[in-house]
Amino acid sequence: MPSEPDLHADSAALWRRFTGLLLGAAGVTGLLVLAFVTVLDPYGLRAAPGRAPGPIMDLNQRFMYPQVVRAGIYDSAVFGTSTARLLDPQALDRDFGGRFANLAMNAATPWEQVQLARLFLRRAPAKAVLFGLDAPWCEADADRKRLTFRAFPPWLYREPLAWTALFHQWNQQSVEIAGRALLHRLGRRPARIRGDGYEVFTPPESQYDAARAAAHIHGDAPAPEASAQGGGPEADPAMPALPWLDELLGLAPADARKIVAFMPVNVAAQARPGSPAAAREAICKARVAAIARRHGAMAIDFRIPSPVTRDDTNYWDALHYRLPVADRIVSSLRRAVDEGRDDPDGVYRVLAGPRAARP
Repeated sequence: MPSEPDLHADSAALWRRFTGLLLGAAGVTGLLVLAFVTVLDPYGLRAAPGRAPGPIMDLNQRFMYPQVVRAGIYDSAVFGTSTARLLDPQALDRDFGGRFANLAMNAATPWEQVQLARLFLRRAPAKAVLFGLDAPWCEADADRKRLTFRAFPPWLYREPLAWTALFHQWNQQSVEIAGRALLHRLGRRPARIRGDGYEVFTPPESQYDAARAAAHIHGDAPAPEASAQGGGPEADPAMPALPWLDELLGLAPADARKIVAFMPVNVAAQARPGSPAAAREAICKARVAAIARRHGAMAIDFRIPSPVTRDDTNYWDALHYRLPVADRIVSSLRRAVDEGRDDPDGVYRVLAGPRAARP
């Protein structure tokens, strides 16, 4: 019969063996997971000119769009938030030439937009860039409000990509997106959005309900006056995001078409005329115009009371217009560039660029 010390020794040996097997199995499983993600390459780490990016499968565009840039397929791009996402790259191709990608991201802060635009502009000479601006570009704390609740992967925006990027995608989210990419390869799942970044994220036009839209517009509209400080306009308000715009336009080639456009939100989301917020916005627009002139860019303002922005039936909510308005914006951009003057119907104003005589 084994002695008590022998039993303890055998028990310890069994535990060591069990622990070793457990650690070994975990290690092998982890390496297999890493290999699976590496082969499927869900975030396009291997994307490059001549090597197409994978399908866009993640809901968070911040993880998906760097590979669209690195593939080198597109020589023109749109940057902005959801207020610019409905601008169809194919319509922009038709009106401006080049190959456009729409790289606007939901609720993207100016800082996030800058990271993506820098990556695009430093990769290869751009033929055209369109920056869709919203109120955050004029805010005093834009340099502090850099991120949202949505994850942002700075490792995907480094140029060149570090080899350690491989290990940043060694996680559950990446495994899930790699699984979706595999299903796409097998023909079992479509890409979430088009390869050029375009998506109609609004409901189908057939489901439009004017009464419901009006309730959203006037019930959920942001209060622009809340950002104003004090009882009157500041003489020299801080707008830390605008130097970033200056830098980006400076990175674009001299012969590239450069357009900066304030997007057309409903009047319910615009600053009340005569308010401190309206005065601040006017200063911001003047500064954007000066930046645009410095770089030979067009600056166009759709963020004004107009036949488009006053008509609630053009919107789903205070910020998001309907598809026909998106088509009108593209044609208006072409017209503004061609004529260099304010729209006779009052839909937009030309803040900077070659101007014809105004009517």
